[in-house]
Amino acid sequence: MSVNWPAIVDGTWPAAHYQTLGPFLLRQGQGGGSRVSAASRIGDVADADIDAAEIAMQAMGQQRLFCLWPGDEALDARLAKRGYDILDPVNIYACPAEHLTDIPLPRVTVFNVWEPLAIMREIWAQGGIGPERLAIMERAKGPKTGQLMRRSDQAAGTGFVAVHDGIAMMHALEILPDHRRQGMGQWAMRAAAFWALDNGAKTLSVICTKANAGANGLYQSLGMESVGEYHYRHRV
Repeated sequence: MSVNWPAIVDGTWPAAHYQTLGPFLLRQGQGGGSRVSAASRIGDVADADIDAAEIAMQAMGQQRLFCLWPGDEALDARLAKRGYDILDPVNIYACPAEHLTDIPLPRVTVFNVWEPLAIMREIWAQGGIGPERLAIMERAKGPKTGQLMRRSDQAAGTGFVAVHDGIAMMHALEILPDHRRQGMGQWAMRAAAFWALDNGAKTLSVICTKANAGANGLYQSLGMESVGEYHYRHRV
């Protein structure tokens, strides 16, 4: 099955506004980070199109930022010649959700909660996930849930899972420092898999930067496969 991963990302972690400008899809992120603020290619690009996209992004109060997917190699090279630097190369992992439902979840380890509780908002805030990113979660239109993780009778972490086109994607997984390396990430993903199946998604996916060795190791250890990648180029 061929998956339109850019559409899955947009569907589960949506920008505030989208605008088509020539061969580019522009995103207005309202402070929500690169994923909801970058322009991406949807057609053949001329130099004047890049100029226009740059002007439009700056008019939004955003930096000049492009998201490059496989197939965008020509644009990638042109941006490099313009002085754009690579930012945050990303891996996408996925697996059939049922592959992570082979082990029952320990009781009171992960709760599905929406709207987010105050403690979940506090945990996200400690990880740098503030109101602008919580607004992204609110905008997601398909089935969605927050996760509250507990360990030793304490709140241990939180995450966000949403579904688009039959694929669930985990975002904003945050484990508190005192509870890391205790298997909480594994239980979060397994809980997300159960939830995904209950909400019409047969595939579970997740995004992480290539530099995040711990996250990449977690997803690989769960048997999730690398199914895609992208990176950004930005010019300050």
